[in-house]
Amino acid sequence: MNQLAQFGLGKAIKPKGSLQTVGIIGCGSVGQVIARLVAQFGMDVIFLDVSEERNQEIINEIQEQLDDVIAHWGITPSEKKVIMAHISGTTRFEDLKDCDVVIETISSRQKGTLLSLRQELFQKVEAVVSEDAIISSDLSTLIISDLARVLKHPERAIGVHFIEPIDKTNIVEVVKGRETNEASYEKVVRFARMLNKKAILINESPGNVSTRILIPLINEACEILMEGVASIADIDETMKETTGYIYGPFELADKIGLDKILKYMDNLYQEYGDRKYKASPIIKRLVRANYLGLQTKKGFYNYEVEGQPTSNTVSCTIIK
Repeated sequence: MNQLAQFGLGKAIKPKGSLQTVGIIGCGSVGQVIARLVAQFGMDVIFLDVSEERNQEIINEIQEQLDDVIAHWGITPSEKKVIMAHISGTTRFEDLKDCDVVIETISSRQKGTLLSLRQELFQKVEAVVSEDAIISSDLSTLIISDLARVLKHPERAIGVHFIEPIDKTNIVEVVKGRETNEASYEKVVRFARMLNKKAILINESPGNVSTRILIPLINEACEILMEGVASIADIDETMKETTGYIYGPFELADKIGLDKILKYMDNLYQEYGDRKYKASPIIKRLVRANYLGLQTKKGFYNYEVEGQPTSNTVSCTIIK
């Protein structure tokens, strides 16, 4: 067997341009949903985070999420085992060397886009992956060309923005940088199709389409709430019934995380200087109170009680 291995026999040959392994850098709430989705469609996932302890927490969190899906008859326990068999964690960039696509999904409460940190991560990824591997970022309020300029091969860099709710939305925003080549774009389109999603080509613009429309929508919903025109639940219900949205603006803000929403608002306001992107006072006050939505069980809605979430009275108190 050892002699066979010397000649590469007995080893699976990986076809050029194949999509078998996906790397995820920073496996927070968004990274975990992407990991689950990729693994569900039969690809291997290697996520990289800050420590072995954090990696184990991530594995536990993904398992709990899958248990919730099982409880709602979405998958079976056997399917959960198959999905988890495709997911592993690491703290070493070297372990990403066989990845065909690497997606940066780091999250932070620090202000701004963390451009220099993301550029450093891109360089570390490029140092270990193959020349035809895709290096991408999920962040929507950052220009992918700003990240790609530190790469030796910027033509492989491309934005891949998964839109919330990731497990229900059927499209992915794909953003070509100034130097992104057609081969990289086609590879990402194929990747999206493998996840049963359609790739929407976006010209570089902070916020793409989805975030630039979502932020003014949430801001206006907050304005209507502060004026006392309607309640949180009634505003959400009106938008769902009249537009076909899966979630109302407050429900979606809670799901994404109000701290993330605030960062998106600040980044877009800094980029465009347009008042429609300026963060509503209620968003700022809720974040200061650590009412961040689903992740803290409190936001516009209260998720601490069993059953359907209820409008959080503290939201109205904070407005006053």
